[in-house]
Amino acid sequence: MDEFAAPGGEDVSLPERQASCRAQCDRTLENLRVSAIVVDNDGLIVAVNGAAQRLLKREASELLGQDLHDLLHRDRYGHAIPRTRCQIRTALLTGDTRHGEAEWFARGDGTLTPLAWLVTPYTSDPSKAGALAMLYEPEQPDVRLGDDEYSTPLTELDRLALLAETTTQLTSTLDVDEALRRVAALTVPRLADWAVFDLLTERDEVRRVLVMEHKDGILGERDDLEGPMPPVPAESPMPLSRALRGAASSLAGPATYQGPPDSGIAVEQQRLFTATGMHSAVIAPIRGLRDVLGALTLGRTQRHDAFTPADLPLLEDLTRRAGLALDNARLYQRQRKVAETMQRHLLPQLPVLPGLEMAARYVPAPDASSVGGDWYDAFALSGPAHALVIGDVVGHDLDAAAGMAQVRNMLRAFAWSQSEAAPSAVVAQLDDAVMHIAEVPMATMILATLTQGDNALWHLRWTNAGHPPPLLVTHDGQTRYLGEAHGLLLGTGVSRPRPDAITVLPPQATLLLYTDGLVESPHHSIDHGLDRLRRHAASLARRPLDSFCDLLLDQVRPGDNDDDVAMIALRTPVAPA
Repeated sequence: MDEFAAPGGEDVSLPERQASCRAQCDRTLENLRVSAIVVDNDGLIVAVNGAAQRLLKREASELLGQDLHDLLHRDRYGHAIPRTRCQIRTALLTGDTRHGEAEWFARGDGTLTPLAWLVTPYTSDPSKAGALAMLYEPEQPDVRLGDDEYSTPLTELDRLALLAETTTQLTSTLDVDEALRRVAALTVPRLADWAVFDLLTERDEVRRVLVMEHKDGILGERDDLEGPMPPVPAESPMPLSRALRGAASSLAGPATYQGPPDSGIAVEQQRLFTATGMHSAVIAPIRGLRDVLGALTLGRTQRHDAFTPADLPLLEDLTRRAGLALDNARLYQRQRKVAETMQRHLLPQLPVLPGLEMAARYVPAPDASSVGGDWYDAFALSGPAHALVIGDVVGHDLDAAAGMAQVRNMLRAFAWSQSEAAPSAVVAQLDDAVMHIAEVPMATMILATLTQGDNALWHLRWTNAGHPPPLLVTHDGQTRYLGEAHGLLLGTGVSRPRPDAITVLPPQATLLLYTDGLVESPHHSIDHGLDRLRRHAASLARRPLDSFCDLLLDQVRPGDNDDDVAMIALRTPVAPA
């Protein structure tokens, strides 16, 4: 039956009885002076009293529906605790009554607070299981980050967790500086109060690239201690010198460097120990796959326990992982430098045309190797004309860049040898060559010729092979896309006549040729991007040409763009008198 007798003899339905029970439980919860949190059998918070809100500095809305462990439970450094190591969660799952000494909990203001806890089965709904967690400050909370806490050695599980976290953090970046900062954040203050990185350059010079200090709860950089270092001595027995030569890790202290220095590096180490106040340090080499990359020094100042030989294996495991990460990052940076050099040679110097201003820009794809298939070109023909080109080979990697170089060089040869031919004829010949010679899947491009008429105005003749149309912006901000002369892109295998078009460029007008990376977005239509470009270009019509290009890139290029961008712009002179 779903009916129960109330004290006055009145029948009460089960839902009404459950609601009454929940209300009574809520009043009981609020009357408790201790901080109290009710969770369901999944560990999600379903009720919280005012004392808990004040203690945790969080509103009820920030707590209700959240997982108690994930939201609140931390280690002494503020890191999340694995669920398998959480005794509170174990008590919730087993339905036992358990008590714990001081552990760390995250407050809403970002601080940590040490609290003791008691968990016991409890529910505000008779039909559902749950538990009551009570949090309170210990009577003698001696759990500050002081000497005793610092002295607590890491358990084997802590060490494995640290190494696993190091691997995860370092494999997700290919930036040397970022990798070093991540190592510093993982080791300070967990293992030490200072982290010092000395790296060897490709010329075997030494540079102290990063010095990080943990002070007043904040990890900060000491750039006054960074900079170039003396060369590595060949025979010095001092710890840092040995580490930079690839010898085993070792312990060090102020006394290590108190005697007469045997090298310039020893002088710098004396200065480091004096400036930091480190009383104990461990120094380990950072090795790559083939070479020694540098050394890591971890030092202690605030915690009075000294490093021991038992700490060396963990440090060596850390630097081994750091070495692999730095090796990968350096290899990536070398490849990027090669790619940038290649791109600089592929993109030309702009010619000087009397009275005309010209500017160009190239921006690589965010996830590419700084090169791609987009390109611009401008060069003199054998007659009085000059050629302007904008193009895009499919892809944005080194293969696309190599294909672009093939197309660009063939186009230059065809255009130079047929300087009197129409742009359409040159592109038709290029299309045929692309199909039979170049290793290019598809490409779009615009080829234009620029000549000066008898009236001193500049005439533009062009053909378009599947490329976004040029944009013409007058001095007073009127805009027009040059949509004429549009034909098929290169590499289709379809033979059709290619059209040409001619226009006269007004005085003080700006002509912009660009690739689709400037206007295309996966979340908007191409028409949206073209309209956006038109409006911004109109507003910038009277800006200097370099500023015009830079601001267009900044304001128009979509934030979700994953393609490279090339653009070339020219501005005509004032009208002749």
